[in-house]
Amino acid sequence: MTDSSDSVSVDMEGVSLGGKEHLIKTCHGYVSVSVFGDQDKPALVTYPDLGLNYMSCFQGLFFCPETCSLLLHNFCIYHISPPGHELGAAAISPDDPVLSADDLVDQIADVLNFFGLGAVMCMGVTAGAYILTLFALKYRHRVLGLILISPICKAPSWTEWLYNKVMSNLLYFYGMCGVVKELFLKRYFSKEVRGNAQIPESDVVQICRRSLEERQSLNVWQFLEAINGRPDISESLRKLQCRSLIFVGDSSPFHSDALYMTSKLDRRYSALVEVQACGSMVTEEQPHAMLIPLEYFLMGYGLYRPSQPSVSPRSPLSPLCIAPELLSPESMGLKLKPIKTRMSLQV
Repeated sequence: MTDSSDSVSVDMEGVSLGGKEHLIKTCHGYVSVSVFGDQDKPALVTYPDLGLNYMSCFQGLFFCPETCSLLLHNFCIYHISPPGHELGAAAISPDDPVLSADDLVDQIADVLNFFGLGAVMCMGVTAGAYILTLFALKYRHRVLGLILISPICKAPSWTEWLYNKVMSNLLYFYGMCGVVKELFLKRYFSKEVRGNAQIPESDVVQICRRSLEERQSLNVWQFLEAINGRPDISESLRKLQCRSLIFVGDSSPFHSDALYMTSKLDRRYSALVEVQACGSMVTEEQPHAMLIPLEYFLMGYGLYRPSQPSVSPRSPLSPLCIAPELLSPESMGLKLKPIKTRMSLQV
């Protein structure tokens, strides 16, 4: 398929852990997809938050040896970037129509068709979580499960709409200026890692800041416009026919949105994990906190991590740091129950 005239394949082996990047023609323009792993395995599709691509949104998760082992052992990973968010992307013409959230969902369906994929597992962060949830509602037979990080499901409140409009105007007229970068970093990370006058910002924030500088501002503006015009899907969530696992940092600006979304999902097939002292992007700020919930979630599909030495007692994944209900296979196995657990940073 990669020889099709609808796709351009670029070997990324020297750049990104053996992945291959495809530029795929969809019904709404071209989309970049980076593929990692054995394509004979079940598919895990990822979609990042505003202003990010898979390198800046999921790198921490896949650089964590335990979670990388769990996911690549069981899945082939298909990282879908929002239009124009891939590395080295050219600026989208301002004359091109602004895609809606529904258009972005249709692009995902075209990507799955290109690779000949049936039902897939999905993982998204905030805006990406919304797009994948909408995809699961529109193409229910094509989603096995949802792993959502700091998700949203309501239409923007007046406060969020105005906030996004200010950021949208700054992006359009001034580009990825300092103010916009700070607004994005507050969206992604907790204040503990963003630093202050006395404490320098962490490495993960510095890397993300540099990544934002590489984005084409008009491309980010288009994605922001799509998300700011999103419809409310709250009342449709009980129609989802797949299991859902939600992560959210308790310092995330979308913490209340994640709790609200959990309340709207079918309690028999959804679970919530709150991560202490963490912002929205749990995948980058505290990826280790995702391992054990992911393991139990995937057990419900008959998927396991390959045998490895026991977790170090100094690790934040030590069983002493995990709420007892999370360790119950009943909670995260065949019949998921809503749970509330906090992953402590203290060991």
